[in-house]
Amino acid sequence: MAINLQNTNTVSASSIKLLVYGQAGAGKTSLIPTMPKPVILSAEGGLLSIAGSDIPFIAVNSMDELREAYTWLAGSDEARAYDSVALDSISEIAEVCLGHEKAKAKDPRQAYGEMQTTMAEAIRSFRDLPKHVLMTAKLEKSQDEMGRMLYSPSMPGNKTGQSLPYFFDLMLALRVEKDAEGVSQRGLMCDSDGLWQAKDRSGKLDQWENADLGAIIAKLGAK
Repeated sequence: MAINLQNTNTVSASSIKLLVYGQAGAGKTSLIPTMPKPVILSAEGGLLSIAGSDIPFIAVNSMDELREAYTWLAGSDEARAYDSVALDSISEIAEVCLGHEKAKAKDPRQAYGEMQTTMAEAIRSFRDLPKHVLMTAKLEKSQDEMGRMLYSPSMPGNKTGQSLPYFFDLMLALRVEKDAEGVSQRGLMCDSDGLWQAKDRSGKLDQWENADLGAIIAKLGAK
């Protein structure tokens, strides 16, 4: 078999895969309209903040509905009209999956194991769609051995949450902080500070970026 030797200089960002997490009310859902031509898979029913944005959405209340949505996105001519897909939120979808598995399993440990396998496959499948992919997640708070508060994406099951960063190009923390005048400001944290978990695989983003995913996608050289 002939080896197809390539060069990293030819690698470009054709589609960006993002995970954005933050506390309730931070405005994760309101980031979706900033993406290029998005369609939403809504598992939380919390779309009131973007009412009037004229964005199509698919309600996802079961794993069958999630699979149907994936099949539509991956194979239908209609789905080609959309450049981005947003799963809002992956935390809620994982809870739906866990509930489904608990209903089948006698041992809760087995349910968590099945949920972790199913969610890893689902996240990987949606991530690999030829579109920009945003998955939002709830905020998880924990304490380390020094008593410091740590912040990360929330998922049922420790293994599921710990594996999340490896699936994405970007894992960004949407934070709301007050400036010197006491006015609340929103921003996306793109690199970990040791307390908030974040990463930028491209290395092209600043520590903080404006809460505009379209601008971030453009900064990475994608369209």
